[in-house]
Amino acid sequence: MSAPIDMANRFRGFLPVVIDVETGGFNCQTDALLEIAAVIVDFDDGGLLARKETHRFHVKPFDGANVEAASLAVNGIDPDHPLRPAIHERDALGRLFREVRRAVRETRCSRAVLVGHNAHFDLGFLNAAVERCAIKRNPFHPFSCFDTATLCGVAFGQTVLARAVKAAGFVFDEEAAHSAAYDAEVTADVFCEIVNRFRPNFEASLR
Repeated sequence: MSAPIDMANRFRGFLPVVIDVETGGFNCQTDALLEIAAVIVDFDDGGLLARKETHRFHVKPFDGANVEAASLAVNGIDPDHPLRPAIHERDALGRLFREVRRAVRETRCSRAVLVGHNAHFDLGFLNAAVERCAIKRNPFHPFSCFDTATLCGVAFGQTVLARAVKAAGFVFDEEAAHSAAYDAEVTADVFCEIVNRFRPNFEASLR
């Protein structure tokens, strides 16, 4: 009889954590990180991967950060809004990393690996913020990631997030899109759907 699927054996000891960032542009070195969200995933009692809790933080632009008007027009963020509950990058990453490290421990994994739609964009902004803040304990692998744009292209024939979500059988809310929390959650849903479709193949590999 094969061993049950759990996070520690499914991805070679890595814990996939879905990350989405909203930014002030496309250059991770010069443009502001404005919002970051992380979705923790885990296997349920039936052995299916599902999203669990979501952690979201509004972020103050770092000193000297560039913010493009075109990017704000897309994500709808007003960095200077008096009611925006933004915190400094170091505080946001510290809180997020504590939750990720907790999940890594609870799932008996060794490290987190970033999951994102066009994942290297999110990983670039995450790594740049880690470097700016001189954070020593980054729970994420520095260069490996799972890119759902690629995975969705294989599984559903779609690489645009909205189209991939619909092809996977989920509803995509256009008005909620470009919120870090919403985009991370729908990305988590399609990632889990793809992983679950490959469950029989993985179980066969354990025999």
